[in-house]
Amino acid sequence: RYNNSKFFIWQSFDYPTDTLLPGMKLGWDGTKNLNKNLTSWTSLSDPPSGSYVFAIEHWNVSHGLLYSNGQVEFRTGPNYRQLVTIIETKEETSHSLNVTKNISSVSLLQLTYVGSLQLMEFIGGDINTLYYFPNDTCDFYNTCGDNSYCNTSNTCACIVGFHAWSLTKSNMRCVRKSNLSCQEKEFKKISNMKLPDTEYTIVETKVGLEECKKRCLMNCNCTAFANMDMRNGGS
Repeated sequence: RYNNSKFFIWQSFDYPTDTLLPGMKLGWDGTKNLNKNLTSWTSLSDPPSGSYVFAIEHWNVSHGLLYSNGQVEFRTGPNYRQLVTIIETKEETSHSLNVTKNISSVSLLQLTYVGSLQLMEFIGGDINTLYYFPNDTCDFYNTCGDNSYCNTSNTCACIVGFHAWSLTKSNMRCVRKSNLSCQEKEFKKISNMKLPDTEYTIVETKVGLEECKKRCLMNCNCTAFANMDMRNGGS
């Protein structure tokens, strides 16, 4: 910083490498016009930038995306959102680890050189892995395609109201069984789902599910509604 000034010219927390420490933030910082990502090392002992980047979507409901050589390969789900502190405002979209006063326990999030994201906790001389990503087939980005979901057996299935239609033997997709009508008043409840991409969603944090349902019924372009945040009872 400048001598005798509170203005910082540069600080390391604004330019993460492969590790997120408590107090650091990943994502978009509008006040500094910075986008903070994690970048893997080339190898276990070679620190130049590798092939993998973990970045945060700058959307209404943010998610973590894991890129390989510039292409999206994986996207985080509900388990990840429960482990980080998320801020989504006009000024910033950030994910961070909680800072605790317990000096005997330290957590860090690391993007390894093989492209895995690990949340580790150091307690004394012991290291515990609290979270590992990607964990299964369902973590692949858009692995099942439109109108379908990845179930607990790591296979794809069409959501209720859709059926599988084959363009070719290797190209299956889910299509509506009947056309959607603006007069429809019924929603099919689907639990334990990872939300789709949220670039074009409308987010209301002050209303509950019933009010959300009413607003969706009033908009013919609205086809579904969901809790944005499942922590502490959901909102």
